[in-house]
Amino acid sequence: MTYPSLMGRNGFETFTRTLPATELVRQWGERSVAKIGGRIYAVLAADPGELWFKTSPMSFEVMTELPGIRPAPYLARAGWVAVSDASPLDNDELEAYLRAAHQIIAARLTRKQRAELGL
Repeated sequence: MTYPSLMGRNGFETFTRTLPATELVRQWGERSVAKIGGRIYAVLAADPGELWFKTSPMSFEVMTELPGIRPAPYLARAGWVAVSDASPLDNDELEAYLRAAHQIIAARLTRKQRAELGL
């Protein structure tokens, strides 16, 4: 399925709702925040604006060398990136990175939490 641009609220929220056990909330000045088990895995920082998400250490190193992608404010030390409209990533690539962010955070939940969430 093709989703609207993930850089906009509609596309971001529509796509993240398809990922298992995702909870969407609005916080920090109405930012769209995607969580699993109470833990954040992605944030849409504005509509449209920057898409922040958790990455693997290798992806963090590679991605932050690309134009339009920088270490995410406050979260870079934990391996988060901030992707702007100026990045070379297309929607399919962003979807793959959001799926990976979801999986990274889900893997850090306790076995009990994963079972409760059906993961």
